[in-house]
Amino acid sequence: MKSRVSIVLVTVAVLFAAACGGKSDADLKSAAETALKGDPATSSVTVEVTEGVATISGEVADDGAKAKAETAAKVEGVKSVTNNVTVAPPPPMASAEDPEMKTKVVDALKAKGCGDIDVEVKDGTATLRGNIKQAKLAECMMAVQETKPKNVVNQLKVEK
Repeated sequence: MKSRVSIVLVTVAVLFAAACGGKSDADLKSAAETALKGDPATSSVTVEVTEGVATISGEVADDGAKAKAETAAKVEGVKSVTNNVTVAPPPPMASAEDPEMKTKVVDALKAKGCGDIDVEVKDGTATLRGNIKQAKLAECMMAVQETKPKNVVNQLKVEK
């Protein structure tokens, strides 16, 4: 009877060891890191593994790379992946000069006798710089508005 209990206990212990005998967290981390480093889109992502759960973090260029990182971290033996990866914000768009609108604004100002004003037009916004007589200000500003820019930034110095 005693030997039967010992055999059962040994069998249970062996089965338990086999069931728990998966890869260690360190092994899983190493495998996940290798998978992540293998793709330039995910190479900046870091991984930690605790009790078979991988947690990934870092910053990637887009949502596709974020999804790739999660897939790469789900190596054999990982139970689940917590995806803390963030997507980098897009770079700010450079202001585009608008030579056509600038020509319209400059011509409108010249037609009203306000040709001494410097004009810059970017992304539809007309910026006016220079000196202007107070008596001409309203007339010149109306001329600019008639060209229909998105916005007018008045940086004119008004003289009496």
